[in-house]
Amino acid sequence: MSQVLFTHDTELALGGAAALVNTGLGGTDELTDAAALDRFVTDWRISGARTHDAAELAAVRRLRLRLARLWEADEDEAVGLVNELLRKASALPQLVRHDGFDYHVHATPPDAPLADRIAVDAAMAFVDLIRTSQLGRLRRCTADDCNSVHVDLSKNQSRRFCSTTCANRTNVAAYRARKLASPR
Repeated sequence: MSQVLFTHDTELALGGAAALVNTGLGGTDELTDAAALDRFVTDWRISGARTHDAAELAAVRRLRLRLARLWEADEDEAVGLVNELLRKASALPQLVRHDGFDYHVHATPPDAPLADRIAVDAAMAFVDLIRTSQLGRLRRCTADDCNSVHVDLSKNQSRRFCSTTCANRTNVAAYRARKLASPR
């Protein structure tokens, strides 16, 4: 039987937070318009009301910067950042069931602004990381040409790359370097 590290909503929120941070890394902003935000919301199964306006997009982009700080924070700083996210959104935890998911915790109503819902879902997930002393699972990709963040949810905490693309590219480069260095 496989060991569950975190609940499905925690893992989804952590993955979504990393994905949101990554939309602003690498010199290219991937959240340039409402359509890009729509794809993000769909991909990460974020429920609730939407305004589909420029203010909503701007708020999510501002949130992205606040979440990025968590990948560099020590525990005390992470606690402060998480508490700030929860406080600013007036989080009020409650159990909900929707979209095929059994009961899980939401801490904002479905009509709260999108950025607040994302912030609080992420903050609640980071609460789990902090309470279980697992902040070390927040990582940066070790590929030379990538600075994306990810959450290592592997059992033995050995994940080094943000994606199989980065892992494969790094492994192929290492193989080629070994082949060039070895005598024929």
